[in-house]
Amino acid sequence: MLDYNQPIDRARPEAPQQRPQAGFSALELVNLLWRRKIAIAAAALLGATLAVTVGKSLTPRYTATAQLYVDPRELQLVDRELTPRAQDVSGMSMVVESQARLITSNSVLLQVIQQAGLDKDPEFGGGDGKSLMSSLLGLIGLQPRAPSAAETKEVQLAALEALNRHITIRKTEKSFIVDIEVWSTDPAKAAMLANTLTNAYLTESRNSQASAARRATSDLSSRLKELRERLRNAETALATYKAQNNFVGTQDALISDQQLSASNQRLSAARAATMDAQARLDQIEASRRTAADAGAIPEALQSPTIANLRAQYAEARKKYAEQAGELGPRHPALRQTEKQVEDLKRTISEEIDRFAQSAKNDLTRARDFEASLNRALEAQKRQSVQLSQAAVRLRELEREADASRDVYQSFLKRSRETEEQESLNTSAARVIGEATVPQRRSFPPAMSLFAMIGFIFGAIAASGWFAAAELLFAGAPAPAPARRERTPAPQAPRAAEPPRASEIAQPQVSRAPEVAQAPPDVAAPPLQPSMVERPLIEKPLIARLQEADVIHTLGAILATGGGVDLTRLGWPTLRPGFPLTSLLNAWRDMRAAVARRAGGKAMPVVALLGPGETTGRSVTALNFALAAARDGARVLMIDADHLAHSLSNKVNRNGKSEPSRLGWLSNGSKAAREIKTVNGISVLPAAEGDAGKAAEAIRKAIAQARSAGGYDLVVIDGPVTPLGAGSRKLLDEVDALVAVLPTSMDINDGLEEILSTLGRAERKLVGVVLDELTPATQARQRGRQYA
Repeated sequence: MLDYNQPIDRARPEAPQQRPQAGFSALELVNLLWRRKIAIAAAALLGATLAVTVGKSLTPRYTATAQLYVDPRELQLVDRELTPRAQDVSGMSMVVESQARLITSNSVLLQVIQQAGLDKDPEFGGGDGKSLMSSLLGLIGLQPRAPSAAETKEVQLAALEALNRHITIRKTEKSFIVDIEVWSTDPAKAAMLANTLTNAYLTESRNSQASAARRATSDLSSRLKELRERLRNAETALATYKAQNNFVGTQDALISDQQLSASNQRLSAARAATMDAQARLDQIEASRRTAADAGAIPEALQSPTIANLRAQYAEARKKYAEQAGELGPRHPALRQTEKQVEDLKRTISEEIDRFAQSAKNDLTRARDFEASLNRALEAQKRQSVQLSQAAVRLRELEREADASRDVYQSFLKRSRETEEQESLNTSAARVIGEATVPQRRSFPPAMSLFAMIGFIFGAIAASGWFAAAELLFAGAPAPAPARRERTPAPQAPRAAEPPRASEIAQPQVSRAPEVAQAPPDVAAPPLQPSMVERPLIEKPLIARLQEADVIHTLGAILATGGGVDLTRLGWPTLRPGFPLTSLLNAWRDMRAAVARRAGGKAMPVVALLGPGETTGRSVTALNFALAAARDGARVLMIDADHLAHSLSNKVNRNGKSEPSRLGWLSNGSKAAREIKTVNGISVLPAAEGDAGKAAEAIRKAIAQARSAGGYDLVVIDGPVTPLGAGSRKLLDEVDALVAVLPTSMDINDGLEEILSTLGRAERKLVGVVLDELTPATQARQRGRQYA
């Protein structure tokens, strides 16, 4: 039975070891310095005086600062610049740093030396231009000897080195601003040198751009003559080859190709005409051979002669029919009409024969014309083949001429661009702050600082001297006598109080010191009188599930379409990004206890027990599984609440079952198959039926999951208290138990009820979760009917 009044067995802290006392204590050092306070103060004042004297003897320096804006994105004055632009940030930064180094280049500094006359300035290693010897020689009428070129060069180099030491370039971080600092003993000279240096840099930048453009123009112009001659030779060779091989034509195609195309079209038309004449002749011949009317052909119908003859023939037939009815067969008028009909019929036949002869003549003429066109086309084909072989060399000459023309045009255009670019200033560098005459010196600092430094160093030196002399000559002081430690009076015994919910929730922190300090005769009584006779077991871990540990979602409103997301079921779930909360640490300790209870099993099983009136237990089980999955565990979560099905009802809405390595993992039916989620947790919904069948299905599912592998932990949501026979059999399969107690109920009664209903399985209890999320309106206070 749980005993919350026993102190936690912790290792007592070792007694602190006594450190050996130093030979010179801090108190004695303070006493020594206090005795020598006058001497130390005198030494400090002497040090301050010496520091001020040294500061006054130093030559003052005045620093003037000029600000320069160096933009690597130069002005776009022409279509193409001579140098590529820097586009990325790193490239721009390198350009600015390079320009900052260019400010202190020898070419820029030499211009400053010449403009400011620093080669004659004594501060920069030069003469004043009129020394004492020169003045004396001038009095007697002699002119001093002019310095040689080597001497002048040496003076300039000395001034260059001195000026370089007087200049400091500072680049502002993440900007294009460059600060130019120049110091001098004369404040006006410092400002003048800073401004001269900025102007010399801008002039040098413009000159370097113009020089680069001038050099590029010269190089391009020197190549133009050679490229022009090469282009002329290529075009001459192309024209000569065309004339030799008779390549005559328009810009689009040669005349031979045009003639070949036209002949081919005419041959096609001639062949069509021949086929048309042949068809017409065949039709006439067929009409003549048949017994049908020969005048029914299209040519006869269109001929006015045939039409007139046919009209006369019809009139004669009509007249013959009328006379045959009135006159006898031998009547002369009837015989004459009959002869007239025969003559008209013969005349029509002769006219049809002339149409046939005309069709034959047309066919013969079309065939002759087709043959002549075919012969001409063959001749043109042979000529085209010869020209195609010669066109290989022609295209090569054309490519050479085109390439020479493109290169020449490109060089000519670029030469004109660089020639115009010599007079353009594309640099975006400009002075944004001219140097002004400094009003305060930059070195040495204020005399008050010198006095403070001298005072401190003088005091420290004197104190160190006295301390060293005391140790060396007077000997180490004797150690101070050890003081006896006072034993605190025992506290008055407290009255025994009944344990509250806050004390149960934090027994390891708040109760342990009180129990450890309290005497045995005033120890707190047990939690419940009925629990005294039961044997003591390992104290379970306590965890609080509070509002600060979770976030609330809107359920299906925020559901994703990629699968079931357990953090979007509408229940409060753990906050992301808080790995070191007290709740997660307590649950990690519970999982470690579960692993110990499992005895080395690859897949330990833990069940979360609690009342079934609310969803608090299911919410706690879900967050317990999410915490394990957050730490990298592969979790299988089983719904063992066969009455409420709170977890199953949430997951089955959008879930999709998938088979495992050994087939479908189910909880007794097809509707209770395993559902994969996007959180790394597989959910096995509750099975239908009574508690016994549901427990047996869960036991089989656990055995199947162990055989299939792939899971590190099994979390069972349930069973619901009070336990039935089937639920007690299910507890035999689990390795550890965690009780979920809503704080809206009486915690002592709830825990006593769970322990009493567990019976022998109470030894598997490794933790208690105090659920502070379930409101009092959803959890009714239960009685003691299960006690």
